[in-house]
Amino acid sequence: MHGFFVTGTDTDVGKTLVSAWLVTLLDAYYWKPVQAGADPETDAATVQRLAEVPAARILPEAYLLPEPLAPHEAARRAGIAIDMAKLNAPDHEGLIVVEGAGGLMVPLTDRAYMIDLAAELDLPIVLVARSTLGTINHTLLSIEAIRRRGLPLAGVVITGPETPHNRAAIERYGQIEVIAEIPWLETVNRSALKAISPELDLMKLATVRP
Repeated sequence: MHGFFVTGTDTDVGKTLVSAWLVTLLDAYYWKPVQAGADPETDAATVQRLAEVPAARILPEAYLLPEPLAPHEAARRAGIAIDMAKLNAPDHEGLIVVEGAGGLMVPLTDRAYMIDLAAELDLPIVLVARSTLGTINHTLLSIEAIRRRGLPLAGVVITGPETPHNRAAIERYGQIEVIAEIPWLETVNRSALKAISPELDLMKLATVRP
């Protein structure tokens, strides 16, 4: 497979927005392996709505869990045991954008974490980080976890108000490039997403390896 695995330094940092942006620019497929919570809509539905892509480009979740909790707890409450062997992307052609849940160390099972799924899929990782206070620590810890596993890291996307000193620190201390900065958008739709230009070549990054 070629494409990206989108993860975040935390929850609610903009993974779904960044996934929709990548799907829009790359005309890619989208897959959320484990969805916890569907109110008011699933992340897949959000990506389809924002990117305005055909339903065929939105691949079905392997697990759709009712409660908006960490996957291991949402599965436990639903009486389901997540089987890592079932977390294989459905058949598709072309690039794929896979969105994780929460951050890299969010548990999926008693023994497996989101970073283990990233390792299995072996896609270049796009790390989504917020721009505001606290992001340096969270981002550098996530970068360290990725590199300790020897996983491919494409770069960082920063979301939120422009904060140049935080971006500079992430790039300097993380020895990583920022792919894009996405500000708060008053209106989010396909046109707005297409207007956000990446600072690096996404097609080349989609095949990067450590």
